[in-house]
Formats: sequence, structure tokens, C-alpha cells
Amino acid sequence: MPQITVEHSPYLDHVEWEEFALALHPVVVETAAAKLEACKTRVLRTEDEAVGGETKNHAIVHVTLALLAGRSEETKAKLTEAVVELLRKHVEPEDGLTVHLSAEVRDLDASYTKAVL
Repeated sequence: MPQITVEHSPYLDHVEWEEFALALHPVVVETAAAKLEACKTRVLRTEDEAVGGETKNHAIVHVTLALLAGRSEETKAKLTEAVVELLRKHVEPEDGLTVHLSAEVRDLDASYTKAVL
């Protein structure tokens, strides 16, 4: 915990996603009382996407943060706002490209189990 997934459009391959992840982890620690060593981020490149009635000229970045249950709605909202603000600092749009940034926090299911080998 936290399990973080970043999904991004192929139009945004130029972004330094590892740098974003390393900047994101301290934000999660500070905002959601997580432990730095517990933060894990996967970055996934999407292939096919559409926004409205278009399949071109749009890029999407969506960050999902899965945390153990117990955080207030206020904490979750503060975290998603901080994530979107951090995305703004790392994602620079190209001319003619509209970039859609979003984030959500969800609670991990009670069945969540992890092991470190």
C-alpha cells in the first residue's frame, strides 16, 4: 500500500514518468500518512482512446491511488487535487493537443494482501 497506477496516452511518451512517480510518493506520504517505502507506482501506456466524438488531438492521464481504508473524504480529495497539480508540473502539452488530467483515490478491498520477498 499504496498501489498507484498511472495510465497515459501514447501522445505523452515524452514525459519522464519515473520522475513523476518519485515526486508523487512524498506527496502521498505527506497527504495520506503513507510510508514512503510502501509507495509503489506502475505506469501504463494506453493504446486506443477517444474523448467525446474524437480519437485524435486529445491525450489522457489518469492516476488511481489505492489505499488501505480509513482515510476521510477530505483527505482523499486533498490527495487527488495534489496529484493533478503535480501532473500539471510534469506534463507539458504539445501544440494542438488537449490534455485531460484526472486522479482518484479508492480504498483497497479488505482482501488485499501483500508480501515482500
